[in-house]
Amino acid sequence: MHQAAAAYERTSRATISPRQLESSLLNKAAAKLQMVKDQWPTSSTELYEALYYNRKLWTVLTTSVSKEENPLPNMIKENILNLGVFIFDRTVHVQLSPDADSLDILIKINREIAAGLQEGL
Repeated sequence: MHQAAAAYERTSRATISPRQLESSLLNKAAAKLQMVKDQWPTSSTELYEALYYNRKLWTVLTTSVSKEENPLPNMIKENILNLGVFIFDRTVHVQLSPDADSLDILIKINREIAAGLQEGL
């Protein structure tokens, strides 16, 4: 069953736009963080896995947006880079002082960016 789901996910990724993929991944990261918050207190492993997934996603987003060939307007690039810096800082804060409520802003940013990406489709 897991192999079939993985195959479906690979196929769906190949047929969706980059904006849809980014939106989907941001929603997935938000869902992981929300699940940790909803099940608080949780193991540090679950918290760190959700934070790691989110940080990895934002690393890809900020790296992509910082490339010169990225067609986004400079103001949008700067806003995404600034959000990335905030997310990286917040992630460190949460790791050093774990608290369920401190996940709210990470969840909200991911959901709002994901919704914005869906609006233009």
